[in-house]
Amino acid sequence: MAKVEIVTSLYDEINKRFKQQSVEILEHLKSLESSPGKGKLLGTVGGIIIKELKYDNFRFYFITDGFKLKCLKKEDLIDLLLRFVRMSDKKHQQQTIDEIKHILRTVGAGGF
Repeated sequence: MAKVEIVTSLYDEINKRFKQQSVEILEHLKSLESSPGKGKLLGTVGGIIIKELKYDNFRFYFITDGFKLKCLKKEDLIDLLLRFVRMSDKKHQQQTIDEIKHILRTVGAGGF
């Protein structure tokens, strides 16, 4: 089973924007623990995969180790870490993706 981590700034933004609906959204994000293959692949930077998970009109972006996700069986994904880093609406989608790629290129996964 994979481990889902949500960056503190994103967690605070979800709670602030969605209020009571935030519990449902966080459960939706945590559902990746049981099925880590979910989400749309957006790109890779240095072996790190960027994927998105949709909820209504919002997109939640997460990063993970591309090698482990592609090569290991579902049972072997015990130490896979899925880290949610950003969220956006449809209007600012490309801007957010470019920002994530820039951070990964300059600082690496620790930049979040």
